[in-house]
Amino acid sequence: MSTANDSNTNALPFLLTGIPGLEALHVWISIPFCFTYIMTLLGNSMVLLAVRLDKSLHEPMYYFISMLAVIDLIFSTAVVPKMLGVFWWDSREIGFEACFIQMFFIHTFTAVESGVLLAMSFDRYIAICNPLRYSTILTSSRTIQIGLLSLARGAGVMTPLMCLLTSLPYCKTRVIPHSYCEHMAVVELACANPSVSDLYSLIMATLLVGADSVFITFSYGMILRSVARLPSQEARLKALRTCGSHVAIILLFYVSGLLSMYLQMFSFSLAPHVQVLVSDFYLTVPPMLNPLIYGIKMKQIQEGIFKVLGQLAGLRTSQADKDRSDAERGRQRQKIIEPTLE
Repeated sequence: MSTANDSNTNALPFLLTGIPGLEALHVWISIPFCFTYIMTLLGNSMVLLAVRLDKSLHEPMYYFISMLAVIDLIFSTAVVPKMLGVFWWDSREIGFEACFIQMFFIHTFTAVESGVLLAMSFDRYIAICNPLRYSTILTSSRTIQIGLLSLARGAGVMTPLMCLLTSLPYCKTRVIPHSYCEHMAVVELACANPSVSDLYSLIMATLLVGADSVFITFSYGMILRSVARLPSQEARLKALRTCGSHVAIILLFYVSGLLSMYLQMFSFSLAPHVQVLVSDFYLTVPPMLNPLIYGIKMKQIQEGIFKVLGQLAGLRTSQADKDRSDAERGRQRQKIIEPTLE
């Protein structure tokens, strides 16, 4: 009987609060989130188009950047539209399955992004420390295999966690004090002991983030040692510039992620709305900043984006010229026909 009741309870939808205590300001709070989402869509789409259309960018490093752009698009789209629905239309209800699907996408693609950042550090290590073998070690097919391996690792780690979480009975309340299905906020609604899922998530997060961080640090340590041995200062600066954007993205990802995680685990006497806002900005701001960092730090991406914009402007100009010429030919035909009719 208890099992049947738990099953019926789990079939009910959850209710998202939005920003606890700031519900009256939801419309105003939505403005920066809407702006960051639009910029995320535009920026990452431009990066993908630039890499797709510019053949000079068909190299492993830019394929990894494309993977990050796809991850950022999925990451934002999994969270922001529903968040804006809560802010604008008070659309607070989210289905039980939809809630855990959203959580699965957030955690899976966080793990995938960590794996891609590790692959990017390996790419820079090979390019700087062993440049003669770069094209043979990192081929296009091998780059795609690394991306698929990162995806499989993320999904493989998160699937057991989702199974553990969905098996818990949620009978305390259906209200999630958050603007999306945040892991810890949802687990607090369970009326059974979630220690197994908590232990699993802690171990997996420590192993994934810890191992990736160690290997990334090792790769850049070896890169710095190789750069220090270069004969000219110009060569050293050029090598460091190529790594600058990667280091900035890595720091943005890990520092903001750790800050968000620790604020969820330990409140530090912060108001609930502050914790929720920090968590929301962690999911929305880095995906917007990543393409800006590529554009500022990497000249090749800048040139690729300008080429795409030039091609789009050229297409519009040629279409406008065609329309004008068609209109002119139409007027000339009309002038020929009118005297004939008279």
